[in-house]
Amino acid sequence: MKKFDLKELLVNNVVTIIFVVICAVSIPISGYSPSYLISEVITRISRNSFLVLSLLIPVMAGMGMNFGMTLGAMAGQIGLIYACDWNVVGIPGMVLAAIISTPISIILGYLCGEILNRARGREMVTSYIIGFFMNGVYQFFVLYLMGSIIPIASQSLILPRGYGVRNTVNLIGMRKSLDTLIDLRIGGVQIPIATFIVIAIFCVFFLWFKRTKLGQDMRAVGQNNEIARDAGIKVEKTRILSIVLSTVFAGYGMIIYLQNIGTLNTYNSHSQIGTFSIAALLVGGASVDKANIRNVFLGIILFHLMFVIAPLVGKNLIGQAQLGEYFRVFVSYAVITLALVLYEMRKRRAAKLALMEEA
Repeated sequence: MKKFDLKELLVNNVVTIIFVVICAVSIPISGYSPSYLISEVITRISRNSFLVLSLLIPVMAGMGMNFGMTLGAMAGQIGLIYACDWNVVGIPGMVLAAIISTPISIILGYLCGEILNRARGREMVTSYIIGFFMNGVYQFFVLYLMGSIIPIASQSLILPRGYGVRNTVNLIGMRKSLDTLIDLRIGGVQIPIATFIVIAIFCVFFLWFKRTKLGQDMRAVGQNNEIARDAGIKVEKTRILSIVLSTVFAGYGMIIYLQNIGTLNTYNSHSQIGTFSIAALLVGGASVDKANIRNVFLGIILFHLMFVIAPLVGKNLIGQAQLGEYFRVFVSYAVITLALVLYEMRKRRAAKLALMEEA
């Protein structure tokens, strides 16, 4: 039986512990009522869970945190733009947006996977740069091609110059279509049952997928590429498939995210979605090489609870709510940095112990 090591437990969960302490100290300072915080947490869980869950498959395949999920978010936004252009609203509009986003996500995910196979060992920083590059392509697509070369029927979507999509697209026809499909209120708090059902279906799918042949192949590739290759697994193809699946699910997650908000910021909605999703997963106790469903929901609760209370904490402490805004952006990057540093430390420690055992 493995001996309990308190130091190892604290080191492995330091990010989660820090956020628990921050939230415990900040909640009384913010002055928010428990009912308000519960309502906000439920909203954030329904809004962000699908996006964060889309990160699990690449981690399982040894690809690390997929910053390239931003590509799927862009595909989801393009799907929503066309759904609005064709005036398809409600759940049918979301389904149409998902159908449109799927082939785009598959193509972008495949290209991203091919590039990451050529950047083995540097997948995360490479996917981060790919996200920046594809953002430029996306901007060119929606700012110039739409309305000029690619027809857009609705003039309300087009800039006054005659081409390019407006900065803000109103999703009023789809706003909370999924969240309010099954209406339930408990103590004045709305529970988005239908959204939670969709999230639960994804969780069941992920648990089932891990037990399939492809899921087992991805786990083997994530543990050791060479051993997996010797076992007859097509390593490169498996790695690409993990990125494709993650990108497709990120597109669906973005559609769910934006239907909750009700407004699409054409040029910025996707820009921080990858960073915040990865930060939430890491806050939940995940690492670069290990993540599970429990990490997803714990991370969303802690990370987004901090997002909710930070502005008012800043205002109550020093009279500047804007400080809270800066703080939560700073924390997002700090969490990722700390998690990567701890991962590298553990990796080097494990390698050192392995060498000592061989000696």
